[in-house]
Amino acid sequence: MATITSLGIGSGLDLNSLLDQLNDAERGKLAPIVRQQEQQEAKISAYGKIQSSMDKFQDAVDALNDPKLYQSLSANVRGDEVSATTSADAMPGSYRVEVTALATAGTLASQRLIDTESDAPLDMGGATQLRLDFAGQESVNIDVAAGSSLEDIRDAINARKDAGVSASVIFDGEGYRLALSSSETGLDASVTGFSFVDAGGTDVATPPFASDTAQSGQDAALTVNGIAITSPSNSIEDAIQGVTLNLGKLSLGAGETASSTVTVERNTLKVREAIGAFVKAFNDVKSTIGTATNYDSETGVAAELVGDSTVRTIENRLRSVLTGGVAGGEFSTLTQLGITLQRDGTLEMDDEAVSDLAKNSPDSLSDFFTGVEGNENSVGLASSLSTTLEQLMSKNGTLGNAISGVENRIDSLGERYERMESTIDRTISRYRTQFGQLDAMIAQMNSTSSYLTQQFDALDYQLGRK
Repeated sequence: MATITSLGIGSGLDLNSLLDQLNDAERGKLAPIVRQQEQQEAKISAYGKIQSSMDKFQDAVDALNDPKLYQSLSANVRGDEVSATTSADAMPGSYRVEVTALATAGTLASQRLIDTESDAPLDMGGATQLRLDFAGQESVNIDVAAGSSLEDIRDAINARKDAGVSASVIFDGEGYRLALSSSETGLDASVTGFSFVDAGGTDVATPPFASDTAQSGQDAALTVNGIAITSPSNSIEDAIQGVTLNLGKLSLGAGETASSTVTVERNTLKVREAIGAFVKAFNDVKSTIGTATNYDSETGVAAELVGDSTVRTIENRLRSVLTGGVAGGEFSTLTQLGITLQRDGTLEMDDEAVSDLAKNSPDSLSDFFTGVEGNENSVGLASSLSTTLEQLMSKNGTLGNAISGVENRIDSLGERYERMESTIDRTISRYRTQFGQLDAMIAQMNSTSSYLTQQFDALDYQLGRK
């Protein structure tokens, strides 16, 4: 008998449709697993958002935990375009700065080469080196090859990082020249001349060309509160303690003077911004947790982490540190700083109160957030929060363990899904085989029935019954 390859052909029954219905029914067993996977994935996402907000809170806490924050100074400049930056060594004060000269770099040009192209070989006169001379520094020798062109000499100079000059070839309208410019500003760095020397270090008798015009560099000249100062650079360090003056934007003509007043004062804005960022970052954590644990009583829709013990632990630990206070300094609670805990668990900052403390009591703020220096028993609020956050967010901490637990459940559900899917495939395969056997059996029975009917009809004709 031929093999039946499509269900229902032999029996006339819609076995394919029946098999599809059975397949859908069996695969319905996967739906609860899929729902659980989606729920766990949603938890992972919610935990991730909380972790991200806590990372930002950690950054804000770390900023407050740096004692240098409360000692930071800023330099304000009033007057001409002198800029100033401060370091930790700066001292508050006001300084009158008058600039009479800017530091410049020295320049030097060679004699003009007439009727000679810049890439044409030159008669080096036995020279093996070009010696560069400076006003206040040692000479520098540059190796040159026989038959070098003006461009070759330029390239040899520029190839030496310590040459002290940069070289170029210029055309002045009548011929080519080698032009040198000192790499650094100031009188001592000025290039004053050059000569070609032989292997013995002696000037050659017939050099290919000699130096021609030179313009000496100069030092910057200024006074700070009447004290005269010179500098080879336009970036002047420690003319004012802990302050760097930058004269680079000035433009002085002959005989002109630029005057500025540099005021060094505490950077209260930086402290206020750091405390404000701390309050905002905590409120962002609280808002993120609130969204992840929200339950809408009207719609009955619950967020991913409603009733989650991990989130409750995080909230309780942070609230405990924030309200627990610190010991050893002038201030012991956030409330004394003008930062209060609201009924909804968020923080509210009194900008005016914090600004006043940043201006008048920076050391007390430092003691509160970082701990009293030299007192081993004094632990600042930022230090305590930093420790708590590390414990909560570390790999083996509260949040880390919760995330690992959800990831393990997702993996387990994935394995369970694969096992169930494999079982369903085997079941459907068995149904397909059984339906095939049923189809073949019914087809055979139909064939036998048709044969018997024909035989009985023939017999009736023979017996005259029809």
